[in-house]
Amino acid sequence: MVLVTGGTGLVGAHLLLHLLENGENVRAIYRKQNNIQKTKSFFELYKKADLFEKIEWLEADILDIPSLEITFIGIEYVYHCAAFISLDPKDEDLLRKTNIEGTANMVNFSIAKGIKKFCFVSSIAALGDLAAHETIITEETEWNPEKPHSDYAISKYGAEMEVWRGLQEGLDVIIVNPGVILGPIPKSKTCEQGSAEFYVRVANGLSFYTLGSTGFITVNDVVRVTFELMKSGIKNERFTLIAENIVFRDIFNTISDALKVKRPSIHAKPILVNFAWIADGILSALFFRKRSITKATAKASYSKSLYSNEKIKTALGTVFQDVHQYINDVAKL
Repeated sequence: MVLVTGGTGLVGAHLLLHLLENGENVRAIYRKQNNIQKTKSFFELYKKADLFEKIEWLEADILDIPSLEITFIGIEYVYHCAAFISLDPKDEDLLRKTNIEGTANMVNFSIAKGIKKFCFVSSIAALGDLAAHETIITEETEWNPEKPHSDYAISKYGAEMEVWRGLQEGLDVIIVNPGVILGPIPKSKTCEQGSAEFYVRVANGLSFYTLGSTGFITVNDVVRVTFELMKSGIKNERFTLIAENIVFRDIFNTISDALKVKRPSIHAKPILVNFAWIADGILSALFFRKRSITKATAKASYSKSLYSNEKIKTALGTVFQDVHQYINDVAKL
């Protein structure tokens, strides 16, 4: 049997569907009963509601060790997708506790229970920092602790260290580092986490764009490639998962066209973006509200980061789904 953490999130929900479509017996954990409805809605969106009923749900928390004891009974393979995502500096403690300590707990149980293979869904945020002579980030790019990183990036890097510790203690592991993961377009126009926020902001009339870039990938590709890695003889490796490096302006334009709304038309240069995060910090402190833009998100919006997907293409012969076509397709769902 396969255990999936984070089954109520974007990647976890799609992974559960993919596993079931491929005949796997799956167990998923949840912290709150109403969170399961989000996963059910994904299955209904793809007209797979019958498969949803085959999931064995258990109430558990990766930070609650007694609940994990029951969760691991009869499990052979683990996909650890659960994570806390935030770029707000106020969430530093929760990020480290959930992402590092929670992963350590999952690794410890996997070692103790003799799990055959453990997969950790990390992030390109945990990849290394380019040296002066380098131009593209790969799995071998070294992490430089002297360079600034977001608390989220540090927490995912720390989580990876726990997974590599598991390897040293005899656990076979796979780490995948997806780029920005694009999933279905949310029906609501309220604020969403992760890449869904792109859809929401554009739908609400986003005026500004930036010329920074990063790696993007569809959620379908993330779960498909992750599953193939777990089924293969490949182990104790990490793989960057991106379909292509895309400028943010181009992603916003594609989303705008798919949603049939006006494209963002104002170029937000770095000086404007930096002013915005400073002003947002002041307003957040005055009105006790959550940050909408932070120093980390500001920097990411104009940074031109390039990531290589050559390793996974060589290992599995992977052909990625076109991101722009995917956005157009999900707009029709």
